[in-house]
Amino acid sequence: MDDSKVVGGKVKKPGKRGRKPAKIDLKAKLERSRQSARECRARKKLRYQYLEELVSSRERAICALREELEMYKQWCMAMDQGKIPSEIKALLTGEEQNKSQQNSSRHTKAGKTDTNSNSW
Repeated sequence: MDDSKVVGGKVKKPGKRGRKPAKIDLKAKLERSRQSARECRARKKLRYQYLEELVSSRERAICALREELEMYKQWCMAMDQGKIPSEIKALLTGEEQNKSQQNSSRHTKAGKTDTNSNSW
């Protein structure tokens, strides 16, 4: 008779269908797994280092902004009391000097272009 079997009303023929199990060296498979785990741990370590550096740089920036804010608050409190801080005076005089320098340089540039155009 035929070697086929009847299972659940269906006839099964003997044969090797599907994927055959590959004969992989277990030691090589285990070593690949270990290597993959080592690489994963290394990536994780680098990721955490990057995040720690990012957080510390942001914290430094926040501290600097807080100090600047505190300075501005002190300036405002001094101005409320009728005092003008020397830093603000220096800023204002510095801006006035910059404006006057820019205006004088514009006038000299304009004068140079006029003299060049008349010299033909």
